[in-house]
Amino acid sequence: MFGNRFLSKAFQKNLLAIDQVKLVYLLSLVVGLLSALAAALLKYSIHYIHQVLADGITTESGRILYLAYPLTGMLLTYLFVRYVVRDNISHGISRILFSISRKKSLLSSHNTWSSIVASTLTIGFGGSVGAEAPIVLTGSSIGSVIGRFFKLNYKNITLLIGCGAAGAISGIFKAPVTGIVFTLEILMLDLTTSSIVPLMISSVTAATVAYFLMGNKVLFTFNIIGGFNISNIPWYLVLGVISGLISLYFSKMTLFLEGNYDKIKNSYIKLILGGTILGGLIYLFPPLYGEGYDTIMTLLQGNSDIMLNNSVFSHFSGSFVVITLFMACLVLLKVIASSSTNGAGGVGGIFAPTLFLGGINGYLVASILKKFVHIDLPDNRFVLVGMAGMMAGVMHAPLTAIFLIAEITGGYNLLIPLIITSTAAFITTRSFEKHSIYHVQLAKQGDLITHDKDKAVLMRMNWRKEIETDLLSVKPSDSLKRLVNVITRSKRNIFPVVDEFNILEGVVYLDDVREIMFKQELYDTTLVRDLMTIPPSYIDKKENIESVMEAFRNTGAWNLPVLDKGYYVGFISKSRIFSTYREMLVEFSEE
Repeated sequence: MFGNRFLSKAFQKNLLAIDQVKLVYLLSLVVGLLSALAAALLKYSIHYIHQVLADGITTESGRILYLAYPLTGMLLTYLFVRYVVRDNISHGISRILFSISRKKSLLSSHNTWSSIVASTLTIGFGGSVGAEAPIVLTGSSIGSVIGRFFKLNYKNITLLIGCGAAGAISGIFKAPVTGIVFTLEILMLDLTTSSIVPLMISSVTAATVAYFLMGNKVLFTFNIIGGFNISNIPWYLVLGVISGLISLYFSKMTLFLEGNYDKIKNSYIKLILGGTILGGLIYLFPPLYGEGYDTIMTLLQGNSDIMLNNSVFSHFSGSFVVITLFMACLVLLKVIASSSTNGAGGVGGIFAPTLFLGGINGYLVASILKKFVHIDLPDNRFVLVGMAGMMAGVMHAPLTAIFLIAEITGGYNLLIPLIITSTAAFITTRSFEKHSIYHVQLAKQGDLITHDKDKAVLMRMNWRKEIETDLLSVKPSDSLKRLVNVITRSKRNIFPVVDEFNILEGVVYLDDVREIMFKQELYDTTLVRDLMTIPPSYIDKKENIESVMEAFRNTGAWNLPVLDKGYYVGFISKSRIFSTYREMLVEFSEE
């Protein structure tokens, strides 16, 4: 009877697990569909506003609008975020990573629409950023909200977040493989059978919807024709190294500039400063206006002279030196334009700026080599491969870069150059910076989830909840008699010694007083300060879990005191951390 009942419960549990798997498959399709619709809505909105506003910038006198449009869009974005959303929605991908590591994969429901509105205002009015990060945040939020609605566990909600991100990238570029690889490389989801199938469903669904709704009208696509020339391999390697160095410059400058904008406390001063800088840059260099995909298409078609149109340098059209210097300035100044957009109050990502920089860099390298080395290099191929190299360097995502360019070009004719350049760029950048621009700040804070499952579980653990505060404390001036009375009331064998200000001075262990605790003749003459020892180390409450585990490793202790600004808080136990870790590992690994 008992055996049958046990088998029945086991069967029910397995049945529920099967139903859960089928539910995730179904929800991944829904998330992919909604993410693609959101991507289409955002791209059409940006394209429409951009076209309406750009019609006024056709003559020499119309260039003055370059000064007004970006600031207007950033102002509208700021007002929308502050008075409607009332939440920080910038740096979408970093926010997704933080929610996975610290917020149980819970993203605010307003992110399903707020990023679309904000980025439309920012980019449509000329903000020099991309729409990819906002739409990835939108797709991931859709996955998070749906997962919460169906009361899924942490692992499946995280998986649906990945499905939303994959669907968003696939929907924007019509690149289903890229959507999957992006999720694995950037969001660092585990590559398992249980995760790859929902990601494929979501990504393919989104790509199908994108083909149906948008065709080739708004998306960036280009068909490459011809074979691969093996003699150009050294030059693709050179392009990779240069891309890696520029990626490093872009990443470091972005963090530096946005950090300085954050120091400006008055939001309106920050907005005016960023908008004025951005407007001035666009006035001098019109290709910095908006996402920059039009400029990339111009380079792919070999019409570099068109970049000078509507600029103060337009009368130098046809001059190799001027065009070369113009493009070099774009490479150097794009980071200022994008950082001024995001840092001053706009909402957008660095995905499009990265591709823009890569395309300009690729064309520039090919032009210079052809001019001075006198070799015949295909400009459009170097533009495309340069885009991959820059993405691999800035995002530390070489596979995403390779598959994106391969998919948007409609084939794999560029596969070898893409691998060479992306690998060289990644290695070059990684030699100087361990983490990508998306991950570096989270890594410094100890909030970065990685592919290492052990570290991923530790990152999710809030070790401060495991602090034990039930230990009875004594003062240095207390007598042995007083200490014995405390010991009789305690269930612990550790007694923190604190002064009148709650400053930790030492620790008394039960083993240290066991031999004398019954010698009454010592009760009044022996003080706690004579018995206490200094703990091998202490842990500050602000430290991350990695520092906590490092302290345990270095000291070999099983219990360490926790301080908050020097004041005693409690003790943290290695065994308690391990127990919590095992519980979380079961939840994290549950299939």
